[in-house]
Amino acid sequence: MKIKLNDLTHPQVKSLLHEHLKGMQENSPKDSVYALDVSELKAQDISFWVVWEDDNAIGCGALKELSPKSGEIKSMRTHTKHLRQGVAAQMLEHIIATAKTRGYSSLSLETGTGPAFEPAVKLYAKYGFKQGNVFSSYQSTPFNQFLHLNL
Repeated sequence: MKIKLNDLTHPQVKSLLHEHLKGMQENSPKDSVYALDVSELKAQDISFWVVWEDDNAIGCGALKELSPKSGEIKSMRTHTKHLRQGVAAQMLEHIIATAKTRGYSSLSLETGTGPAFEPAVKLYAKYGFKQGNVFSSYQSTPFNQFLHLNL
């Protein structure tokens, strides 16, 4: 597996992001879905990576700069055929290492609630993320939660 900075034009990457958006929309009310589409991931303050296995896009993740000292994890997704194989852990480790290199003192993320989100929440907890307060422009609802990691 290799992680590469990606330009979001590859058909497999677009397909993976479509799968991500579809999953978020299927498991959360419409007004509680904060997943970014391809055009939003092209923003200057976002770095987007893809995990490749040979010529297959098997996972992705992004890091959005919130301030010179903090970042937000966005668009973490593993292709359904590669779940529970360490893809998300590898991406998360890459994002954490990048955040430290940039001098961030904290990372945050917003995710959903319910059974569909439990594997992700367990992964984040394994890396030290803790439940916390709402951040940025998010709205707190019964359908989302906020996790934070001090670096």
